This record gives sequence, structure tokens and C-alpha cells, in this order.
Amino acid sequence: MKVIRSKRKRKMGEIDYGIFYSVALLLTIGVVMVYSASSYYSMFMFQDSMLFLKKQLISAVIGVVVMAIAMCFDYHKLKKYTLAIMIACIPLLLAVFLFKGTNGAQRWIVIGPLSLQPSEIAKYVVVLFLAVGLENKGEGVKKFTTGILPYLGVAGFYAAIVLAEKNLSIAGVIMIVTFIVLFAAGGKIKHLFGIVAPVMFAAATFFTLSSSYRSDRLLNFIDPWKDPADKGYQLIQSFYALGSGGVTGLGLGQSRQKTLYMPEPHNDFIFSIIGEELGLIGCICIITLFVIFIWRGINVAMKARDTYGTFLAIGITSIIAVQSLINIAVVTGSMPVTGVPLPFISYGGSALVINMAAVGILLNISRQIEGKEEIKEI
Repeated sequence: MKVIRSKRKRKMGEIDYGIFYSVALLLTIGVVMVYSASSYYSMFMFQDSMLFLKKQLISAVIGVVVMAIAMCFDYHKLKKYTLAIMIACIPLLLAVFLFKGTNGAQRWIVIGPLSLQPSEIAKYVVVLFLAVGLENKGEGVKKFTTGILPYLGVAGFYAAIVLAEKNLSIAGVIMIVTFIVLFAAGGKIKHLFGIVAPVMFAAATFFTLSSSYRSDRLLNFIDPWKDPADKGYQLIQSFYALGSGGVTGLGLGQSRQKTLYMPEPHNDFIFSIIGEELGLIGCICIITLFVIFIWRGINVAMKARDTYGTFLAIGITSIIAVQSLINIAVVTGSMPVTGVPLPFISYGGSALVINMAAVGILLNISRQIEGKEEIKEI
């Protein structure tokens, strides 16, 4: 009896369960912690302790459905829709200026009870563009003017619109992820680290210092106790929450900082409430789940059946990795305060659904990785 391996690849295989289970656990923890963190605030402000839980739960269910659909949709078909998605994203990004801003920023399209943050879509639109373009570019990416600059220009265009919405953090995520994908595609070190990185750093510094509220955040990050009642207030409350949680935490639902001390504790600073209620152990568990997701995402990228899948997987994984790193760094006082939500955990319907759709695409890539071949017995 001979055993031979057929060269014909299976159309679809099994998903990467490391990605699936890590996201499922993060999503479950997120829904529970949104309720725990928001219950007191929502009761005080809206007389309904379950208001944010109900909204997040609906978004989670929609997100799971969207993920399941994307998981079964061949990611290669996205190529022919990429240009249309890129064009459609532009009016969405501009439409936010027709709506009333929140805290000085215009980031949302609000129609009745529904809201959409187009910048969440823009992050993945740029990844789709990079994946298609760099697959066709091949070794041409090693040339700066024709291989690096055009992609930075398109990414910079979307980042500029997002920046005009007073959202430097997401604009920064777009450019950082673009840098990562270009590096993975084979861009030369001297171009990326000798030219692109210094220019990006200079631009970030300029936009930070040119805005009074951003420069205030930078200065208060250095010494938040200099203005504890105003500019440094949120970060100090985060320190109190993390410090009082200790190793094992105060217990689920027992946070003190969420009782109107921490502003909107279910949003960007939800990780500090996790630290207070679940302690260092809970924080390590969350970080471990993100590490597993990133590890498995990189593994999928390395084994993808084509370069398009590789770049798409790298881009999706990088967005989740960069956002989680920035959020945790902000909450722990390792970098200046900026509005980046913690993926799958922070409250936010549009962000959650869009991230789940991206995970579905990543799982679809994992179903078509190299090496999934049929074995025939003769």
C-alpha cells in the first residue's frame, strides 16, 4: 500500500481554534465587564443599570453572526470590492462633520439610537488596500518612491481625515499598521527606519504639541498629580483602581472607582476596572489572551496560501495588537492618555462588530492555509 499526497488543496479546512477561543473569551469577558463597570454609572445617569449591557450584548450577537459569515466567505473575493469599499469609506468619514460633536471631537454618525464610527472602518480599509497593492507590487516595494511612498500616501490620506475628526489616536494606529505591513512586505530597513519612522515620529510630535489639549495630556502624563482635579484626574483614578485591586482583586462588581470617580469607566479605561475587580491575575489573563491571538494571527500570516492572505492577516492582527498595547499602556500610565478602546472589551457597538468581521476574515484565511492537503491511499 502506498500513501501519496495529492497536490490538490482542500477548498476549506478547519479554523484556527487559538484565534477563535481567545476572541470568544475576550468577548465574553468584555460583555460581563461592560455591565460591571457601567451599572452604577448608567443607573445614576439613565435610571437603567443594564442599559450599556443590553446595547453591548446586542452588538456582540451581531458581531458573532458577522464573524460567522465572514469566516465562510472566501477572502480572495474581497479583492474586487476593495476599490468600492475605499471610495465608500470617504463620504462616511466626511459625514461625521454633519453631526454634533462629543467632547470637542466629531467621530460619529448618529441616526436615532444607532451610531457608527467610520474611523473604525477606515483602519481595515487601509489594510485591504495594502494587501491588494503589495501583492501586485512584489519586489517593487524595495523602491522608496514607487514601492513605499504611494502606500504611505493613501494611508496618510485616510489618517488625515480621521485626524480632522480630532482622533489622533486612530490616525496613529492607521500609520503604525501601515508601517508594519510595509516592513513585512519586504520594505528596506533604511527606507522604513531611516526615513519613514523619523517622519512619523516628527508628525506625531507636531500634532501633539500644536494642540493645547493634546500637549496638556502629554505634560500631565509626566506628572498627573500636578493637576489632580482636572487634566490628571482620569489617570490618577486609573492608578487608584489598579492599586486597590492588588493581586486577586476586590471581586466582580466590587469596584469603587466606577461609582462616578472614573469618568465613563466602561469605555477606554475599562482595563483599570478589570484590574480593580479581578486584580493582577485578571489583568494577566486578559494580556495572555491577546498574546495568544497575536501569536496565532502571525502563525496564520506565515502559513497563508498566498501573499494577499499573508498581508491581510498581518494587517488585521496588527490592528488588534497595536490597539490593545496602546490601551493597556495608557491605563497603566506608560504613555500619554489617548482615546483607543480595548478591542473586544471596551464598550462600543460599531467597533465591536467591525473587529468581529475582521476576525472572521482572519479565520477564513486560517481555513485555507498551506499544507492542508488530502491524503490518498493506493
